[in-house]
Amino acid sequence: MSYKEEKYNKRRLASSYLTTIVSISLVLFMLGLLGIVILHAKKLSEHIKENISFSIIINEDVKEAGIKQLQKLLDASVFVKSTEYITKEEAAKDLSEQLGEDFIDFLGYNPLLPSIDLRLKAEYANPDSLVKIENQLVSNKIVKEIFYQKSLVYLINDNLKKISFLILGFAILLMIISIALINNTIRLSVYSKRFIIKSMQLVGATQGFISRPFVFRGIINGVYGAFTAIVLLTGILYLSQKEVPELMEIQDINLLISLFVIVIILGIIITWLSTFFAVRKYLRIKNDNLYY
Repeated sequence: MSYKEEKYNKRRLASSYLTTIVSISLVLFMLGLLGIVILHAKKLSEHIKENISFSIIINEDVKEAGIKQLQKLLDASVFVKSTEYITKEEAAKDLSEQLGEDFIDFLGYNPLLPSIDLRLKAEYANPDSLVKIENQLVSNKIVKEIFYQKSLVYLINDNLKKISFLILGFAILLMIISIALINNTIRLSVYSKRFIIKSMQLVGATQGFISRPFVFRGIINGVYGAFTAIVLLTGILYLSQKEVPELMEIQDINLLISLFVIVIILGIIITWLSTFFAVRKYLRIKNDNLYY
């Protein structure tokens, strides 16, 4: 074999590996991007639920010590994320700012009552749990009434459920397409080496001996592709946070690390299985069919 021909073959082999890695990278990038969307959708839904206002109106004749005691009791409850005690004066000040005038001067007295603003943990911010929590709080003698926008709670939960099913369906579809694309890319790569595979088999090499380097190279390509996808995903996250700083509030580093690990595992498993079955196909194929 001449030097030029050997150089050409090496360049074509490197180009084949590069094409395979790029294809795997792009597919894993799309899967990872969908994973990020799913993670952020979950965190965003939790963020929305935990910011639903839940006001506990206190009776007028209750002393501040009694209100503080109720607040401590609420802070210790499993369903509470945070509480804020709002005095009559603070409530009047907020309302005056919203109205743009001092309504107390007009009325001659402050009709507002002290209250505790309550924010629930996301898992308790659903209609069924809210009814139970409302009944529990109303049974307290110092509580006059509970106020929250029931229609808004129902609407948020209903929309979040629909969006979750939509994202899940899209994720399953993209996963199937991604596996098919990676599988076809690897099959084409192995197809170009089918004569080498058959030649090795004809000289007495075992199936394990023949398939081992191909499977190993497939796994290596999968790892390279996964790390390339992770670099692209990190860049997307960085640019997104730069443009929308509020994303930092719902960012979870541990979940992102888990997602990156899953991307690497997917890259290894998909390329390993695809390469194994592609090589096995050409090990079993008849010599006459190699040209088709």
